[in-house]
Amino acid sequence: MDKKERFFRTIAREKVDYPASWLGLPDAKAEPGLMQYFGVNSIDGIREIINDDIYPVELPYHSPSGDAIYMAFDFARQGKVKNEHRTLNAPGFFEDVSDPTRIEDFDWPDPANYIDPEECRAEVSKAMPDRAVVGIIWSSFFQDTWAAFGMENGCIQMMMAPDMFQGICDRIVDFYLKANEIFFESTRGMLDAVLIGNDYGAQTSMVIAPEQFRQFGMAGTKQLVDQAHAYDLKVIHHSCGSIYEIIPDLIEAGVDAIHPMQALATNMEAEKIAPEFGDKVSFVGGLDAQHLLVQGMPEQIKKRVHELRELFPTGLVISPSHEAILEEVNPENIKAMFEAVQD
Repeated sequence: MDKKERFFRTIAREKVDYPASWLGLPDAKAEPGLMQYFGVNSIDGIREIINDDIYPVELPYHSPSGDAIYMAFDFARQGKVKNEHRTLNAPGFFEDVSDPTRIEDFDWPDPANYIDPEECRAEVSKAMPDRAVVGIIWSSFFQDTWAAFGMENGCIQMMMAPDMFQGICDRIVDFYLKANEIFFESTRGMLDAVLIGNDYGAQTSMVIAPEQFRQFGMAGTKQLVDQAHAYDLKVIHHSCGSIYEIIPDLIEAGVDAIHPMQALATNMEAEKIAPEFGDKVSFVGGLDAQHLLVQGMPEQIKKRVHELRELFPTGLVISPSHEAILEEVNPENIKAMFEAVQD
């Protein structure tokens, strides 16, 4: 079974020789240690050694506010900032605004000005040809809406000025639909799936009430999912934390897989998720990146991977339960994870 077939069959919850797996997106601070351990000079070199099944490609975006699609809006009026300095908490452009007629007061960017179709094709063409190519497009409209007000003010606006909050959500969703269309059209036939997402969960509960996701987040999510499906792309939906309460909603929205199934978040352990949702939607992640991959021993990693494979013979792309591998993660444990997936 080749890697693309393994990915598609895992996502479709069909029989596989062994589950698909993914390195994830190593944090820049983790990359030197990983490359030194594996004796290579690139992340692609690591992918060759661990033999995973997914190749991620970030949507290239360059604007005055940032060089990433998740930094497209300068609501805090800080100018161009580095990712590590980005925050949702800074007072946003709309911090004191509750009148939806003022939504156009902001200088909304046009993604067509900052996305180069030729660069999109060039970036995707760098993908390893045997891997399933996943476009990392984020489309984090809900988090951006929080940033538009400043997170605390945004939470207040959901209650006190819902039409204003919804209006900003809708405006941002429109931005991402246009950005994604440029990416999808310019790379037609080159992608297999996309990853979108907003962080709705904290460690022990959701950040917002499930009803608020249904009121403000569901429609935009479904629009983004439907758009990707129209291009015959699978959709992986990312949200850190405990999102157990909205898994049925994400299924209703049509997502193909949920990432990262954060292992230590409340109600997100594989032992609970597999029997309740394993026949309804697929998952990506599952291997604890908060404690086990950091402090565990390789044999413990392998034991847990085997347990995950028992719970999910298919329907789980095994990966660290976080989109990024942080520098605290022991590279030896990464090696052990992929050995156990494939043995």
